[in-house]
Amino acid sequence: MKVNIEIDCTPLEARQFFGLPDVVPMQTAVMDKMQQQLMSNIEKVSPESLIQTWFSFDPKLVERFQDIFVTMAGLGAPKKDKK
Repeated sequence: MKVNIEIDCTPLEARQFFGLPDVVPMQTAVMDKMQQQLMSNIEKVSPESLIQTWFSFDPKLVERFQDIFVTMAGLGAPKKDKK
């Protein structure tokens, strides 16, 4: 004998039927926190702040980037720093 039972209910109704906790407030809190972090990190990803971060610690970094691009493009040999 084969019996098929088809239940048509929403996820919320199924959770309530099985006695599972309501996770909507937790999901809302987590999503709000993620949104706050995302919005605060967007400022760090702006081109101006990235360039400022990359070039603020080493004054010769611009020259090194130029050498890397010249080498990658195959336009010439990179400069060698004299010590």
